[in-house]
Amino acid sequence: MTIQKVGVIGAGLMGNGITQTCAAAGYSVIMVDMNDAALDKGLNMISGSLERLIKKEKITDSKKASILTHIQITTDYAKLSDCDFVIEAATENLQVKIKILQQIDKIVSPNAIIASNTSSISISQMAAIVSRPERFIGMHFFNPVPMMALVEIIRGLQTSDPTHALVHEMSLKLGKSPISVKNSPGFVVNRILVPMINEAFFVLAEGIATPEDIDNGMKLGCNHPIGPLALADLVGLDTTLAVMEVYFENFSDSKYRPCPLLREMVAAGYLGRKSGRGVYHY
Repeated sequence: MTIQKVGVIGAGLMGNGITQTCAAAGYSVIMVDMNDAALDKGLNMISGSLERLIKKEKITDSKKASILTHIQITTDYAKLSDCDFVIEAATENLQVKIKILQQIDKIVSPNAIIASNTSSISISQMAAIVSRPERFIGMHFFNPVPMMALVEIIRGLQTSDPTHALVHEMSLKLGKSPISVKNSPGFVVNRILVPMINEAFFVLAEGIATPEDIDNGMKLGCNHPIGPLALADLVGLDTTLAVMEVYFENFSDSKYRPCPLLREMVAAGYLGRKSGRGVYHY
């Protein structure tokens, strides 16, 4: 089996980024969302992203036009019937994902691979929802998708070797550098990254250094492009807290205890960039 036609569920930030990346690699892509407004917004974001690449002289006008011809948008799940690979990139909510996966499962062929772009939900749990769990896998892209090289390929307990091999091959064709991961809360990158951010909040809460000095210390001392507190503001303090709570619940290990200051800031509505205030003011 070869993957030629791709379905992407969700036209949001991750969904349109995955769509753009697949189309740029030559795949025919169908991007699905609930309404035309969401689809139009997603397509406009892709167009804007490609324009930025033109200005940086990474692609030409003709390449942009070619990429856009590979993309079809629709609200009709039935259009996914001849896709070889379908990935859902919906919000991180299990019930939402279950509903989407059930719709996909009814439509795609028995040979199609179904994937999730989840960053936190169990792949084994989601695989149990579909009729062919051996053909279900996690494919976790990082934001912004067109620019970030990493893809975490997550094997559920049920994922077959051929499914993993095909998705690994696809990742390489997309120009990505995949790593293979067993199903576990946070997988690899976020399991390491989010507790580091949490520890930065403990350092801040203890008054050891200012936010600026904490961030500069990690940028200059560890060569990080952005400090952990500024990154938390970018991700969203509520999202950061929610991930830490998932780890604390699943691992039952005190090292994943969310920092009380992080909890208090979320309770105060200081969520980061999206609310205008987090660790920093925006």
